Amino acid sequence: MKKKGLIAFISITIIFELIQVLFLREFSNRGIIIDLLIAVIIAWFIGRQYDKMIFYMERMNESQKNYKQFIETIPDSIIISYQDIILYINEAGKTMLGAQKKEDILGKSIFQFINPNYQELAIKRLEQLVKEKKATNSVEQKLVRLDKKTIFVEVSSRLFIFEGKDAILSVFKDITNKKEETEGLLQKSEKLALVGQMAAGIAHEIRNPLTSIKGFVQLFKAKYTSEEEYFNLVLSELERINLIIGEFLILAKPTAVEFKDKEIKSLIKDVVTLINTQAIMNNVQVFVEFESDIPMIVCEENQLKQVFINILKNAIEAMPNGGMIDVKVKLKEKNKVSICFIDQGLGIPEDRLPKIGEPFYTTKEKGTGLGLMTSYKIIENHDGVLKISSKLNEGTTVEVILPTVPRPDIS
Repeated sequence: MKKKGLIAFISITIIFELIQVLFLREFSNRGIIIDLLIAVIIAWFIGRQYDKMIFYMERMNESQKNYKQFIETIPDSIIISYQDIILYINEAGKTMLGAQKKEDILGKSIFQFINPNYQELAIKRLEQLVKEKKATNSVEQKLVRLDKKTIFVEVSSRLFIFEGKDAILSVFKDITNKKEETEGLLQKSEKLALVGQMAAGIAHEIRNPLTSIKGFVQLFKAKYTSEEEYFNLVLSELERINLIIGEFLILAKPTAVEFKDKEIKSLIKDVVTLINTQAIMNNVQVFVEFESDIPMIVCEENQLKQVFINILKNAIEAMPNGGMIDVKVKLKEKNKVSICFIDQGLGIPEDRLPKIGEPFYTTKEKGTGLGLMTSYKIIENHDGVLKISSKLNEGTTVEVILPTVPRPDIS
């Protein structure tokens, strides 16, 4: 408003002086009418420029107001600083730095919120920005909030005119949860690599003596024919050990398996038939529900059966007093099928759920934790997802999501 008043005062003063000079000076050859016309034209021109100036100033003020409102709605945190002092911060930035109000942050040095180990990097980035005058790429930074908690962010900066100053606009994206999740996956991957190495070594060491034992048992079987029944039982158990070792080797390295198109309906029915005897002995009933028109899946049949049997066995063991297991098969989304196993068991405590599937972690008294880990590995090799949700004393739901064979578009 002060600027508008000043411009109006100057314009009126100029017009007044022109008219005063024209009337007080001696009559010129052109005549006073022409002089008055010139004065009117000059006054009109100045008025037009004044109107334009006012119009553009109002547009500029409106534009500044709009971009501030826009910045407030952006989910990423935005900080505008000048000579390292914070001039502006949006709502997301205030929340990111743990402040109750913006005034707790405004006027403070931006380096007050950067971890000392990361300040040298920040200084170099700002120097590069001023020198090259182009936006910097995103880089990871560690910030210290007002409550002294540390967070990890990705930040990019660019030069920005703010209230007439060559300020720096920085955009921050909180990646703390993402970083923790990545570190967790890395630790899990390292554990899996260790288990894989152990699995390969153990399998090799067991199979050698196993072959010898199997050979001697077959020799004794031929010699002592009257005890053939017992030798057959020993041989079947040795073969079972051999199969278990083969499954264990899935953890060591990818096996050369052959994937084929398979109807998920027939695969589930086979698994339920195999598990029904154990279910009946434990007073458990298994109910299967299929959505109509389920596409085929591409899989290694025996590996998927191993996963489903393992899930159903866990569900049966989680219901010592009996109960029901619901198996529901339905389309999840385009080109994906969902197989849900829902039991009425004891459930899993919420704090234990994130660790399910880790090597040697189990909720069973005599478990090893390798069965479910193997299941995770198999589903991963099938480009699928295995999810577990549970409520204590209510039951557990295990969902397996697998890709289906794409159907040709019929137009």
